[in-house]
Amino acid sequence: MHKNQQLLFSILFLFLFGWKSNAQEKNLYPKNEFRGVWIATVVNIDWPKTATDGVEKEKADYLEILEAYKKLNYNAVIVQVRSVGDALYPTELAPWSRFLTGKEGQAPNPYYDTLAWMIEEAHKRGFEFHAWLNPYRATFDLNKQQLSPNHDIFKHPEWMIEYAGKIYYDPALPEVQEHLTKVVKEVVDKYDIDAIHFDDYFYPYTVSGKTFNDTASYKKYGAGLSIGDWRRANVSNFVHTISTMIKASKPWVQFGISPFGVWRNKSQDPKGSETQSTSNYDDLYADPVLWMDQKWIDYILPQLYWSMNNPRASYSKLVKWWSENSNNTALYIGHASYKIRGDNDKSWNFASEIPNQIDYARSFKKVSGSAYFSSKWFMNKNFDIVRLLEENQYKYPALPAAVPNLKHIVIDIPVVNEYSKDNSKYTFTIKNPLNTKVRYMVIYGGDHVSKVDINDATKIIDKITVHETGDVITFNIPAEKISKYKACAVTFIDYYANESTPAAIDLKKTFKPYTPAQPNENR
Repeated sequence: MHKNQQLLFSILFLFLFGWKSNAQEKNLYPKNEFRGVWIATVVNIDWPKTATDGVEKEKADYLEILEAYKKLNYNAVIVQVRSVGDALYPTELAPWSRFLTGKEGQAPNPYYDTLAWMIEEAHKRGFEFHAWLNPYRATFDLNKQQLSPNHDIFKHPEWMIEYAGKIYYDPALPEVQEHLTKVVKEVVDKYDIDAIHFDDYFYPYTVSGKTFNDTASYKKYGAGLSIGDWRRANVSNFVHTISTMIKASKPWVQFGISPFGVWRNKSQDPKGSETQSTSNYDDLYADPVLWMDQKWIDYILPQLYWSMNNPRASYSKLVKWWSENSNNTALYIGHASYKIRGDNDKSWNFASEIPNQIDYARSFKKVSGSAYFSSKWFMNKNFDIVRLLEENQYKYPALPAAVPNLKHIVIDIPVVNEYSKDNSKYTFTIKNPLNTKVRYMVIYGGDHVSKVDINDATKIIDKITVHETGDVITFNIPAEKISKYKACAVTFIDYYANESTPAAIDLKKTFKPYTPAQPNENR
């Protein structure tokens, strides 16, 4: 699209939706904003690119994704580590994924713990790592010959229901819920993740002419409920169990869910949205409004995979609906980058669609970020949209804020032990805090020690991963990133994503602490 056309379209859009210019101005470069991207591994959607790639290529391709999204100032990756009863990590509870190694049950060769490595590399670059699991989907098709003998289909066929060309765990069975809770708990306990993430797959999407045959379970456990209420209760009980387990194990680990974008249609419920669509409540037997009310989830990320003015399900109306109906959680918006120039809705042919969606979502106080499905759509394609985001919406870094249930004050303030500089780098040594488990340190630039604005995203110089090593934290900042400033400020970010009060440093001076001579006890 021609630049002038893009400008005209944006002005017209603002007029139509009646924005106040000061609201847009205020949120132009938010300092706190979740910017996530889904990295799908099932059937090699995003990564690995093929199931037969060698380990070195797999690693290089994953790092390429991280570098591309770091350049775009994203700050979270949502990586699918279990998709169809398998695993991208070593476990006795599921076989290695065939999408990783080419053969289910076969470990990587040369061997490495794929998940541990992915988390480490993401954290190095300042990303939150959200471990994405599909709990209920057991297979992607009916070809059992490609499954490992250790797959649950063979170990526990009584847990399975075949439906519309796939096989699912029966959500009603207590033993299924217990097993899947163990699966999630192992990931929480063993790995340094920032969040557990579920997507929209609960009970399967309805396929015309097919029946999800859970009649036996319903007869055994239905307890007089309607089948709809019973199925919703099965899902909600599982969500509650996972939430409780996570907080008991690692209270800083978030639990996030990205449901289908419509809770209920207004035709089904006066509280629903003005849409004509499949719905969570009535078709997938998922009730995200209940999960928020009960504080079982830390963030909700509805998949609003429609254009701004789609006649059946409008992105615009749905952002407004979710902003008015979300509570007790952070609210992020899911965007359909996979539809760009590939959908019957011709709105997706405009380069302005995604940027306008971001701008519109930012006009709602309750919306605090976005995520995109999926990573490959801004990788070596859609260059015009990537450029628009680089130059506008995502021009500067942002930090994910602590989610509502995890907010608290960080009582420690960074204490600078030493600061020095040379032609290539600036080196800082910070005293390790006594009371705070630090995930990152953030460095801001300014013109004077009294005028460093840590609320200004344009002043973020870098975000440094902290590794606990003794009594001090030492890190370097490349000179080209920091030399234009006369002062800087340093803050702690704890594991809950809360930020400390800053400590200011005068960059015109270098210093080392004075250490008094110690008495010689042997004199």
